Amino acid sequence: MTMRRWALLLALAAPLAGAATDGADAQANRPGPPHEWVFGTWTGGIFPVSEVDPAACFGNPVVIFTRDIVMRVAVFDAAYHQRSIETAATLPDGGLEFRFAPAAQTARALGGRLPPDIGFGCGGSPDLLRVQRRGPDEIVFPDCTDFPSPLKRCVAR
Repeated sequence: MTMRRWALLLALAAPLAGAATDGADAQANRPGPPHEWVFGTWTGGIFPVSEVDPAACFGNPVVIFTRDIVMRVAVFDAAYHQRSIETAATLPDGGLEFRFAPAAQTARALGGRLPPDIGFGCGGSPDLLRVQRRGPDEIVFPDCTDFPSPLKRCVAR
């Protein structure tokens, strides 16, 4: 390659290299969603948990938080109940409040009803969940009858 082609190649590549680093910097500096700290799998809640065995925890989590959905174990069903997040907001005490998209009724033998455990048993609304942090890997769902015990994060050791 001639010197002229190298110069042309470098002149064309320089703006692209700058754009790539600017985009990466913008991505790194952009704040995440308010519920980012709760992402992952959790166990407990329905029953007290002392020590968390990673294999058992990841193999059968009780609640899973992601960016767009929250899944909870179903008491009478093999599948998890999945709730789409409409809003997630930080509360003054540092906790979170999730508002879910209204659950769609499903056709069943006894008519279109919501499963009794579609929500979290919180405040009479299946479309609301409040989360309080008790420690780096422990949360509670205050005033939620379906989850009277704390939940612990599943972590690999």
